[in-house]
Amino acid sequence: MTTKIAKNKILLQTPKGMRDILSEEYLFYQNIYKKAEEIAAFYGFSPIQTPHLERTELFGGGLGETSDIIEKQMYTLRTRGGDHLALRPEGTAGVMRSYLEHGMHTLPQPVMLWYKGSFFRHEKPQKGRFREFQQFGMEIINEEKAITEAIVIKAMTMILEELGVGPVIVRINSLGDKECKIAYRKDLLAYYRKNLNLLCFDCKRRYKTNPLRLLDCKEEKCQPIKANAPTLIDNLCKECHDHFKSVLEFLDELEIPYSLNHHLVRGLDYYTKTVFEVFLEDEHLESGSEKTHKRSKLALGGGGRFDNLIKIGRASCRERV
Repeated sequence: MTTKIAKNKILLQTPKGMRDILSEEYLFYQNIYKKAEEIAAFYGFSPIQTPHLERTELFGGGLGETSDIIEKQMYTLRTRGGDHLALRPEGTAGVMRSYLEHGMHTLPQPVMLWYKGSFFRHEKPQKGRFREFQQFGMEIINEEKAITEAIVIKAMTMILEELGVGPVIVRINSLGDKECKIAYRKDLLAYYRKNLNLLCFDCKRRYKTNPLRLLDCKEEKCQPIKANAPTLIDNLCKECHDHFKSVLEFLDELEIPYSLNHHLVRGLDYYTKTVFEVFLEDEHLESGSEKTHKRSKLALGGGGRFDNLIKIGRASCRERV
């Protein structure tokens, strides 16, 4: 009898990291989505809805086989027909798959799309972080100009402003292109080689598999080492440097507050050039002609440029054929 009661109690609980969205909270989400959709439409974005389930290999090439999402966080399954599927951990890969599958490259470019819904990552549940989470996203596909990042950042900050959230600040960095990363990787490996014995377990593994992820470490023991690491921005080629400069100039013109974060890498392999995250700005402190920003730790959103993802997607399509 005791075992039966305990079993029934478990059945009446949501799985760990999942939750019900009840009526009052549902209206809260509905208001957020309504405002986000209005602003996205104002900037020229159109809606798209992709499946919650995608082929598992769709996420490997773009997100990176050594990313935390691929190694630890994806919910995967094998169907009775033998297909390997995954609950979508993020939205960009699915949108790009749809762009290629439905021939959107034949439409007037760039293609601007927004999406919303549930996404899934098997990570440690904590305040503001669930294994099933709601997300609204915007993608501008097939546009090389720096105005692309500025539009997405402006739309995102405007959504937050219209919802009464803020003031906010954008933390931003440039990862450069493939060649920039190769040059930087050599400098980063040389620096961390001297401190290898002081690193946490994950960083020792990242040193061998994906050195750029060393900058994404949150372990306290690694912070002093990370603080003095060489910066990627010093390894940018002229094209990437000029592109990033243009992005910052657009943000200045739009009066969007930002700060450079040389350690921001976003942890996904498909990002090139600009990466950014949006945080609450707790207060502005004037210091001469400069502003010192005190920020909260909870990111409200983020993103970046993914110039190589179309190439990765086309390669994947050819492999499946």
